[in-house]
Amino acid sequence: MSKREFLLVDISNSFTKLAFSSRERIGRIERIPTPLLSVQTLRTVLAGRTFAHAAVASVVPGKNLEIERAIGSEICWVGPGVDLGIGIDYPQPRTIGADRLANAVGAKFLHGAPAIVVDFGTAVTFDVLTEEGNYAGGVIAPGLSAMTDYLHSRTALLPKVKLREPRRAIGRSTKEAMQSGAVYGYRGLIKEIVQEIEREIGEAQGVRLIATGGDAKLIAGQTKLFDAVEPQLTLEGIRIIARRNFPAGR
Repeated sequence: MSKREFLLVDISNSFTKLAFSSRERIGRIERIPTPLLSVQTLRTVLAGRTFAHAAVASVVPGKNLEIERAIGSEICWVGPGVDLGIGIDYPQPRTIGADRLANAVGAKFLHGAPAIVVDFGTAVTFDVLTEEGNYAGGVIAPGLSAMTDYLHSRTALLPKVKLREPRRAIGRSTKEAMQSGAVYGYRGLIKEIVQEIEREIGEAQGVRLIATGGDAKLIAGQTKLFDAVEPQLTLEGIRIIARRNFPAGR
């Protein structure tokens, strides 16, 4: 079995994604619930497969040691201390989530700058790249599932709902009403925040708006607001960072 160039790992609060990649293309993606991430689960997923280098973006520090023990190879940890290919215009660079940096890198090299990346994950995050390609900061709001799960857990009668495109704005059942509030509400939240970001950076005509994350297709796919929906943008950013930090032939 031939050796892959990179192992890419994206550790988020809900799920960990792993993929092998060449310098140009990502292969099949494996998902592990992050609470279940361990040396054993990692070794099971990686069994029989080899790679030259690993690159990891983690926002769950408590799982980093599991990665180090399981991989036992040279690792590029995504952060401001490695070659990202973008500048950082931010007061405390080390407080920026690794996934947010990876998203910014993916947006710049795949779509150009200026850009806004909206990541629909456990939290919904907005990350801004200036015209010069510098990370400038962003916005963090509760994720879509967090909102609906909160309503279910904090009320006696509201059920847990499966998120999907509403049939209509006016729900004809409690579940429909919650779906409508979640989906249309989040689209309104996105539009308002993007409008304010564009006003502040003063580049509204040239800003590329990129959606990623688990709920990206549901929320962004039915609107004309976004220039692209890139569900695997974080892994693409990690791949680009790996390529920059592990030169060909090294």
